[in-house]
Amino acid sequence: MAGQLERIGLRALVAMPLVAHGAGFRLPDQDAFATGRGEAFVATADNPSAIYYNPAGLTQLEGHNARAGIYGIHLEPRYENASDRDFRNQDRLHAIPQLFYAYAPKRDSVAFGLGLYSPFGLSVRWPQDTGFRTVGTEGSLAYMTFNPVVAVRVLPNLSLGGGVTVNYANVDLRQGLVWPAQDYDQFRFKGDGWDVGFNLGLLWSPHEKVFIGATFRSATTVNLEGHTEYYNRVDFAPFGPPPLVPAFPKQRVRAEADFPFPLVAVFGISYRPTADWNFEFNADCGGWNRLGTVLIRQAAGFPPLIPQTLPIVLNWESSWYYEFGATRYLRNGWHVSVGYVFNENSVPDDNYPPVVADLDRHFWSVGVGRRGQRYDFDVAYQFGYGPTRTVSGSAPSPAGQTADGKYKFFSHAISVSFGVRF
Repeated sequence: MAGQLERIGLRALVAMPLVAHGAGFRLPDQDAFATGRGEAFVATADNPSAIYYNPAGLTQLEGHNARAGIYGIHLEPRYENASDRDFRNQDRLHAIPQLFYAYAPKRDSVAFGLGLYSPFGLSVRWPQDTGFRTVGTEGSLAYMTFNPVVAVRVLPNLSLGGGVTVNYANVDLRQGLVWPAQDYDQFRFKGDGWDVGFNLGLLWSPHEKVFIGATFRSATTVNLEGHTEYYNRVDFAPFGPPPLVPAFPKQRVRAEADFPFPLVAVFGISYRPTADWNFEFNADCGGWNRLGTVLIRQAAGFPPLIPQTLPIVLNWESSWYYEFGATRYLRNGWHVSVGYVFNENSVPDDNYPPVVADLDRHFWSVGVGRRGQRYDFDVAYQFGYGPTRTVSGSAPSPAGQTADGKYKFFSHAISVSFGVRF
């Protein structure tokens, strides 16, 4: 019996999910002007949000520049099980803020910047009766980056930039243990931690109508320190406990896990046939292949049901964003933009976590804004759609549940940014 219980615990916890929003859990939407252009901004990078998109672009600014914004999203992944029942994410509304400040002395080749933003995050929460409760029910990630940068114009048509990223992450992951449709039991890992990385950027104009941009954001590994919680409240169960599963009250144990976040590399080219138009294409790679197996190390296990060290098997794959954008500059500082993004999925079927619900996605956007003598603003609307992905052959939980089924994705987002020069 001990051997059976240990296998139950291991198989139940191997599937612990991680929350995501396309291509892992990345948030590339850090400015309303860029979002209106489908995030195709690395070769333009001409406002303070260049701190995130391409720090080399800060040399295009002059004086003091501040920009603040918010990205609000209605996030709706959907799941359809083998019985044709449809389920939707219950944690749908999210608001992600950004704040950037840049200073470029007049007639100087150096610029400085400071950013506070969230490049990863969001959360998903499924109902208890989806059919994959013991595979995953809920996950959330809050991730904030503090990013000082410096940019230098080394030639009249070439700028380089870079800085340090100080990153804070807070993760909360939950799933059922053995009950297939009721919340009589739960396993939870909650932890937070810090790490330091860097970002680099290049902006080069080989021709007056052509601009080339590139940026690189280093991989980081955050040591998440916190605790695990687990319980089996069989006293609330009308039919008694499942076979071989003991009753136990809520346990809390100190725990930690080293969680890797991916590197990001972006290349872009902007073509400006006249001063009234800006067309850009970006290829954006996320190194999700760093996410192999993550170990949750507990101060003590709950033998034989829950071992002391719990593996989270991910085996994700690197993936790409392909971003297209166009802006038409009008009179009196006004401009309108349109954009499109194709976002590859990163998660294979074998260890498919439903809280991620990753699949290929398409994003369309439109934006409008104005740059005045001192103040500017941008507003963008973005619609996201993921065609049906059918998952099959995913690893089963002890209760026999899998993440197999049909997944779809829809999202609506509004991004707003305001800027001031002084």
